[in-house]
Amino acid sequence: MIKSWMAIAAIGVLVAGVGSALTGADIRWFNRLQRPRWLTFEWAIPIIWTVIFICGGWSAYLVWEADPGSQLTWVLMGFYLVLEIITISYTPVMCKLRSLTVGTIIGATGGLLSYLLGLSVWPVSIWAVVLLIPYMIWSPIGTYTTWAMVQLNPEDR
Repeated sequence: MIKSWMAIAAIGVLVAGVGSALTGADIRWFNRLQRPRWLTFEWAIPIIWTVIFICGGWSAYLVWEADPGSQLTWVLMGFYLVLEIITISYTPVMCKLRSLTVGTIIGATGGLLSYLLGLSVWPVSIWAVVLLIPYMIWSPIGTYTTWAMVQLNPEDR
């Protein structure tokens, strides 16, 4: 029998893999853009997102284990999945459209959804909410960074 944490991890890896495959060569556009001078931590962004996705998966696991298979739990699992899809879509959609404004909107949407998810899982598991805090902190930073890049690259709005 497949354990719940295995299913949650597999779905997370699958969604991330699809997002990565959809990005392809379009990432070259993003890599050539100007960055804010204060963005000295760009090297750490993949590490930050790895931690965020691990925490998000763990949060989903805690919610599932609190009431496995209930209607509410399935709805919350769908919410986690939507948040991951929105988050993973940032790079491929922004790069395909070559629009930092679209990236800013996707980032802000993910941030808003993370707060709504946190409120939704609060009654189920406080620890599930705690594990969403890294997303809740990072999302506004990432969104602001993309917005700042719009100012530096007006031709790529």
